Amino acid sequence: MRLVLAVLAVLFVFAAPAHAAGPQLGIADDRLLLQGGADADKAVKEWQENGIQTVRIYALWSRIAPSSPTGEYSWDQLDHAVNRVVAANIKPILTITGPGPLWVSRRSERGEPRYDPDPKLFGEYARMVAERYGDRVDTYIVWNEPNLGGWLRPQAACFGKVCNAVAPHLYRDLVNAAYPAIHGADSTAKVLIGAMSSRGSTLTTENSNSRPLAFLRGLGCVDAKFKKQTNGRCAGFKAPQADGFAFHPHGVLASPETVFPNKDDVSIASLTRLTQTLDKLQKAKRIKGTTSKLGLYLDEFGYQTNPPDKFTGITLSQQDQWLQRAAYQAWRNPRVKLFAQYLWVDEPRSLNSESGGWQSGLRFTDGRAKPALKHFALPFAVDAAKGRLWGHVRTRETRSVTVQRKLAGGSSWKTIGTRKTDAQGYWSWTTRLTVGASYRFQAAGATSAAVKRQ
Repeated sequence: MRLVLAVLAVLFVFAAPAHAAGPQLGIADDRLLLQGGADADKAVKEWQENGIQTVRIYALWSRIAPSSPTGEYSWDQLDHAVNRVVAANIKPILTITGPGPLWVSRRSERGEPRYDPDPKLFGEYARMVAERYGDRVDTYIVWNEPNLGGWLRPQAACFGKVCNAVAPHLYRDLVNAAYPAIHGADSTAKVLIGAMSSRGSTLTTENSNSRPLAFLRGLGCVDAKFKKQTNGRCAGFKAPQADGFAFHPHGVLASPETVFPNKDDVSIASLTRLTQTLDKLQKAKRIKGTTSKLGLYLDEFGYQTNPPDKFTGITLSQQDQWLQRAAYQAWRNPRVKLFAQYLWVDEPRSLNSESGGWQSGLRFTDGRAKPALKHFALPFAVDAAKGRLWGHVRTRETRSVTVQRKLAGGSSWKTIGTRKTDAQGYWSWTTRLTVGASYRFQAAGATSAAVKRQ
């Protein structure tokens, strides 16, 4: 009997995790990568060392297309970026996005290139991108943050105090043009739609930012109760197709466990709001997914820090802790296929603004490391409510981790178990957690942050 119990104990300690393999690890830092040179080379090397598997890169229409219809396209910068990451055995994802040059707007007389882009011209551009990079790229995203006025206009048409959504219908036309164009050029490609920002507002002006779930319902031409709409811009509705759904669940000043109060906004803790909406739209055939339940690709997530951002930055210590807890939130949802850190190095602040650009990098603009970089390769979280320890060996150097505990008031760490990781380097352990004790894990000669069970 003792022998049987001993064998069972060994099996418990070393059993592979039951949770489905977790999301791939990604990065998005266009400014750093596209500028090329030694800084880009250094960053890509660090990405390799930290287990980055995927890099999201903009194929920005206005950067590549000529300023007039008869000009030449400029691919060199994107060519170098794609080749640089492919050479490092990192997979690129291309976001084919506007704004484009002014001549692609159907209302070019307004002088606003983001305004009402021509779907036919966008489809042609998407085809060109897929033809050029299809041998090196297998995943594309259609447009970036179409629910924000900074990327797509108009968001609404306003008559007096009443504003009706427009951008979801513009975006549907863009998707319906780009999806077949990409697949026509690269038949095995995966085409993601969405890439929406996590929050918006009530539509009060032409360029108000749209709430993501309201935008998504508009994309599918249904009302708040999912009743199909067939008039106005929904007349002749054609369901957009998708192989997956990209999303940017930035929390800004909110912790990873925060659920946004407005039910049409989506935080990383409330991704089920998004998947439930997607599933309803698929069931109603208002989105045509190539899988029964579309996977989520979080191609941007980050926290800006103070310093240097005094307005929307959290402390350096909070960034370190919250990024690890956010990674746990992403892992908890089995629909999440990609979790990408937004920015490796801070963007420079504008000369005229203390908050210009984004400062969510793991390094300051001068290259100094933030505390979050130290723990980036070994994120660790303690879920007291579920009695769960969780971690990720992002370098995937080992399939085994050692879990340690230090009791409250104690001075030494003691090993309490060994766990196996899954193929992506994730592990979890549901066990009795001691109140006041601190936990950590070790893997491949490195040690995670210590987290106290409150």
